[in-house]
Amino acid sequence: MGTNYGDWLKEQREVAGLTQQQLAEAAVMTRTHIAHIEAGRRVPSREDARRLDNVLNTGNVLSRFLPQGEAAVADYFEAARLLEQQAVMIREFALSFVPGILQTERYARAVLSTSFPPVSEEECDRLVVTRLERAKVLDDPVTPVVWALLDEAVLRRRIGGPGDMAEQLNHLVRLAETGRIQVHVLPFALGVHPLLSNMLTLMWFEDQPPVAYGEGLWMGRVHDSPSIVREIQHRYDFALGNALPLKESLALLRATARDCERHDRSSHTEHGSAGGVA
Repeated sequence: MGTNYGDWLKEQREVAGLTQQQLAEAAVMTRTHIAHIEAGRRVPSREDARRLDNVLNTGNVLSRFLPQGEAAVADYFEAARLLEQQAVMIREFALSFVPGILQTERYARAVLSTSFPPVSEEECDRLVVTRLERAKVLDDPVTPVVWALLDEAVLRRRIGGPGDMAEQLNHLVRLAETGRIQVHVLPFALGVHPLLSNMLTLMWFEDQPPVAYGEGLWMGRVHDSPSIVREIQHRYDFALGNALPLKESLALLRATARDCERHDRSSHTEHGSAGGVA
């Protein structure tokens, strides 16, 4: 394939004398999805690629050469990463860490540098770059719509230094204040809730059914079964109904950030005093 994937698909479609709409109908897809693939904005699923190969008589070329990219992510997360870039709505639930697309560089580095077994500084840099690249989905001021449902533990468990944590919490506040995201906190006082077992991402798309991604220690899975996705959506909605409203959630984020800032200033003062005595 001498050009990129989307260009090659377009070339084969035109050789076959098909419009985007005709190809979409023959491959049981939507014209919008075809347009996105040709423009390089989407990567087709393996099943979509198989159907495109069949319609265009291209053997297994489109299936075999699906773009994989060079992103530094765990193998089990790769499918979810690709879907994340295509979603028009993302609803996150975080149990321990701020969701990846909402992380600041310092927070992400603190998370990734403490992995076990340890990774080299170079590998940590690669992982941080990938995480920040994922966050670019927020560069568009409208799409995807992002909701972040955070267990209070995400705010209370300090990741990195107090300054790192304050910066991260303030970043969430700024995103919410500008209307780019919605943030809701599930308070400790709630006790047990239906999402307490692991982190979760729900994703909706313009031209394909919604999916859910769940992740635990060293494992992750994309769920596309309609019944399973609906069940997870119901659990998310139930938990969201018990979360703090946006205004109260932001107040808690701001207050926690101020506490971290005070600890950060105190830490710098102590270090400065110690340095003066020496």
